Amino acid sequence: MIPVTRQPEPKNFDHLVRKPGKKFLRNNPNPTNKDWKKNRYWQSVTVELYNAYKGICSYSGEWISRPGSVDHFIPKWRNPDLAYEWDNYRLSSPKLNSYKGDKEGITDPCAIEYGWFVLEFPSCLIKPGLGLSNDEKRMVRYTIDVLRLNDDDDLVQNRCNILVYYAHGDVSLKFLRERYPFIAAELKRQGLVKTAKDMFGPKNTRGGT
Repeated sequence: MIPVTRQPEPKNFDHLVRKPGKKFLRNNPNPTNKDWKKNRYWQSVTVELYNAYKGICSYSGEWISRPGSVDHFIPKWRNPDLAYEWDNYRLSSPKLNSYKGDKEGITDPCAIEYGWFVLEFPSCLIKPGLGLSNDEKRMVRYTIDVLRLNDDDDLVQNRCNILVYYAHGDVSLKFLRERYPFIAAELKRQGLVKTAKDMFGPKNTRGGT
């Protein structure tokens, strides 16, 4: 996870999402899951959310295929009014959105700094960064656990595979910056832009490509 800069809401957001959402909540102040399913106005701006954040999942820092999914950072049950507010939406892969579910307490990608989440090389596991307070470390660890960033083997292997592609020259640093900005940022922050090619080169390939 890397810092995410909030993007302005679409011009049609108020009409498509906020107004019908508020009308629904006025008539249903305590929505059930069934009620929410019938009033998913946020789905009207899924494409806009995807485009606004250039297809990068807020939680993995990796490109995802269109259209992705809308995650309510503050769960709907906690604050129904925020269910129809753009600033509460985070672009997420369907898998990570499913892992997060309605859980609270994970780190907000819109409120962190570079280095909070560290990519360990060559294991490709994610760890809390140095210099964090105890509370920040606990939150980062909790986020890693909830989103299964290290427990889902496919997520870990994908990070390793991308680094192998980079080491072999199959993808460029520009490609990493555009599609895998978390990996690119960690290579730069740790001074490994060049040495990663030795670490993940043909003699040190981890897993399949």
